[in-house]
Amino acid sequence: MKNWKEVVHHTTFRYLDHTEKNFFHGRAYTALTSFAVDDVLALSAAGTNDNPALRLWVHPDTVVLGIPDARLPHLEEGIQLLSNHGYRAIVRNSGGLAVALDTGVLNISLVLPDVRGLSIHDCYKAMVSFIQYMLRDLTDEIEAYEIVGSYCPGDYDLSINGRKFAGISQRRVKDGAAIQIYLDVEGKGRERAELIRDFYDVARKEEETSFDYPEINPSVMASLSELLGIKLTVDDMKQRVLNALEDVSEELVSNDFSEDELVQFEKRYEQMVKRNEKTGMNGQDSRSGGKD
Repeated sequence: MKNWKEVVHHTTFRYLDHTEKNFFHGRAYTALTSFAVDDVLALSAAGTNDNPALRLWVHPDTVVLGIPDARLPHLEEGIQLLSNHGYRAIVRNSGGLAVALDTGVLNISLVLPDVRGLSIHDCYKAMVSFIQYMLRDLTDEIEAYEIVGSYCPGDYDLSINGRKFAGISQRRVKDGAAIQIYLDVEGKGRERAELIRDFYDVARKEEETSFDYPEINPSVMASLSELLGIKLTVDDMKQRVLNALEDVSEELVSNDFSEDELVQFEKRYEQMVKRNEKTGMNGQDSRSGGKD
């Protein structure tokens, strides 16, 4: 497997910690906002001389659905079940299937410029090696392969002893790529899996579908805290991300969005809203006078 340095050759990174944001330039900061932000970062980092970006984000009680999930035969009933459990649902614009987010889940977006010479697998492998490096003092047992029975299964599921704690998706915008990973840091991974299992049970029932949705086995999922047997928090993990990024870079910059980026953000945000409206989801975030 390629390591970080074989894929990422840059020495300067744009670093954005959005984990405690409630608003973003007049928008309520929800998962819809996050996916629009990553699109803009990918657009901004499309040139050969542009710097990559690394962004941290957290959203409370949200189920992020994949595009195939929006075609489930009883989607409205599934959304109602999630709502009854206090979860909001949105459809994202990157690959994958349903994922449960809450305040115990840290999301990391690695945005790379000029990926024309990099395969999708190269980008996934860069993220895997970064996570392994970040946790190297705690474990050397992190593996990347599909965990059957997990939600949002894929070739780059991250697991320890066969139990998944993270999944990766990827979105390419022009010549930039956003590699997004969720890390179940604290809390009960099994309970998150049970929620997604129940969502599929209700939204699919026993109908035949053209898409092969996962049969979820909650016992194959856990948080890092559970797997390592130590108390880890999202704040702990944020510091580990920053420490690892400082190790592999020479300079970190934390530039706010430029005027051009804000224009692109509005366009990308509206695209996310329309994507959700087309699938019958209420994707519109309310306007707010709150500050960033």
